[in-house]
Amino acid sequence: MNLVAQALLGGTVFALAGAVGAALTGPRVRAVVAGVSTSVCGAGGLLAGIALVDGQTYSATVPGLLPLGTAAVAGDALSGVFVALVGAVAVIAGIYSIGYTSPGSPLDHGPGSGAGSRTVQAVLPLFVTTMVWVPIAGNVTTFLVLWELMALTSLVLVLAEHRARPQVRTAAAWYASMTHAGFVAILLALVLFSSQVGGDSFAALRVGAAELPTTLRSLIFLLALVGFGSKAGIVPLHVWLPRAHPEAPSHVSALMSAAMVTLGLYGILRVGFDLLGGGQRWWWVLVLAAGAVSALYGVLQASVAVDLKRLLGYSTTENMGLIFMGVGAAGIFAADGDRPLATLLLAASVLHAINHTGFKTLLFLGAGSVLRSTGLRNLDSLGGLVSRMPITTALFGVGALAAAALPPGNGFVSEWLLLQGLIHSLPAAGSPSVLIAVAMPLAVGVVALTAGLGVATFVKAFGVGFLARPRSMAAGNAIESPVSMRAAMALAATGCAALAIVPAIVGPTLNRVAATFPTVCDGAPLQGGVTLQLTRIAGSMSPLLILCGLFAAALVIVVTLRIAGRGLPRRKALVWGCGGTRLDPRMEYTATSFAEPLTRVFDDVLAPEQDIDVTHHAESRYLIESVQYRQKVADRVEVALYPPLLGAATGWGRLAGRMQNGSVHRYLAFGLVGLIIVLVVVGVTS
Repeated sequence: MNLVAQALLGGTVFALAGAVGAALTGPRVRAVVAGVSTSVCGAGGLLAGIALVDGQTYSATVPGLLPLGTAAVAGDALSGVFVALVGAVAVIAGIYSIGYTSPGSPLDHGPGSGAGSRTVQAVLPLFVTTMVWVPIAGNVTTFLVLWELMALTSLVLVLAEHRARPQVRTAAAWYASMTHAGFVAILLALVLFSSQVGGDSFAALRVGAAELPTTLRSLIFLLALVGFGSKAGIVPLHVWLPRAHPEAPSHVSALMSAAMVTLGLYGILRVGFDLLGGGQRWWWVLVLAAGAVSALYGVLQASVAVDLKRLLGYSTTENMGLIFMGVGAAGIFAADGDRPLATLLLAASVLHAINHTGFKTLLFLGAGSVLRSTGLRNLDSLGGLVSRMPITTALFGVGALAAAALPPGNGFVSEWLLLQGLIHSLPAAGSPSVLIAVAMPLAVGVVALTAGLGVATFVKAFGVGFLARPRSMAAGNAIESPVSMRAAMALAATGCAALAIVPAIVGPTLNRVAATFPTVCDGAPLQGGVTLQLTRIAGSMSPLLILCGLFAAALVIVVTLRIAGRGLPRRKALVWGCGGTRLDPRMEYTATSFAEPLTRVFDDVLAPEQDIDVTHHAESRYLIESVQYRQKVADRVEVALYPPLLGAATGWGRLAGRMQNGSVHRYLAFGLVGLIIVLVVVGVTS
């Protein structure tokens, strides 16, 4: 038994034991048992992933374990990257959960409720276990079973606070509906695929894909794109994400947003590039377009959001959109035979997935720290946390810098590499391909606009939420989080810093991932290609050098001001201070007012709903007592697309109810008609 098997099986055993222990112990012990078992399971996944990326392989079959087939696992470098990502997030989330779920916080609604309940704590390590094993699945049956177990366990965790807040049940309903609709699409794609090649192992699918008709291969890819795109939060299948992530416990939000959504990317890479062998160019044009729309729409919604966790949820849609843009562009150039450029873009996409995992883990844990201390998620009610929660503020600032794609954050490295790849594709715009000539400049513009709006989004989140004066009593009385939560956030921040300062360390990993796709890379472009690009970034655009330069500039400014002001008398009072002597929270920017210019610029896209209430004094209608301004920015895609679909589904449900009148003769007639239809379809297609 090699290291991969030992790590995976050992982590699974710990997770199962932790689930049993969490179900049988009291609240305080339960938090420790669940947290430790989750971290150990994650550590096993991290070790297994590193071993797979390093060149080790692992495959095994267990006949009779599953009711409909043989359980099979097989890991390669692509599996290793995603197993390691899930494991790393789980290690941090497990440590964090010990403090987050301990009794006595504002989130504690009594025994048996909330994130510290017996059921939720027992399910947490099981959720991590299913995520660790999903990329290791070696056949269709195993993959589908693990995927569904991942969906069910995550649904239980989303429902953790359902007794305290009714909106949790609504969010869970949306999540359950969307994730199972996506599962149906994945099920149809893989079952159709395996039925045509005569086997359900991934090895058989690779061999038989070349013999499939072009139309059938395209149908399989489209179904897979819908299913995995739903899990990744791609527009218009994103509606569950900004609902479910804010309502789940914060460490669960980190696991879902930083780890689970990346498995949607894994599915696209595995099916599109590996099992189907690359496919046609228009497949990847569709992926590129979906990614561009998701990136822009996600960052627009995040820029106007006032709920901190909802903002981070839309940020996930934005970053997954950027990742899908890179994957789509890589597929386009792979189909055209430009292997070096395809390899670079694919590496940029995987690198951004790694970086997104790091900073989104940190940001959700920081938001959870604020929520546990204040009970608030509304940015308009926060502020002043820098003096009350200095460690949380500093660590959240690290994550915000990375998410804004500014140096020296790790998000800057991957977005810069993605932008470089797209810019290098621009000379190809002079080729006969009109598609590339039009699509690639637009893609460069989308990445640039998304980066700019991302900066505004996280300046708002950090500046309004943590700086200035507190805007509520809860924010003014906030206290720092427990030690385990701060340690977990510090661990995530350390990972982000390592990826930012020394980005070239992941170059060999990205080379090995690209090497698993012969249709993308035939070996020649891998001779230092990705590593060389990252080394150039580390040299000419080194985040470490930029950080040192910024620190030196700030030091020079401070010293200059101190020297210049040494001889000036100190003023003890301001004769006229423009309100500076008696600042009031009402004088500060709120998240709503900060985003107002963006709301006006993108009014046609966001369609904000505004309401102003003016209250007059009873003595005279000319004297105004108060003015209240309210603004709501709904998800326009959700409002435009889903109500008609839900209405049609409701109508079909009512029709089906009327058809069930208890008549045996009618039911027999339905069965006969169905049998005839099946026979006709089989006769035509055979």
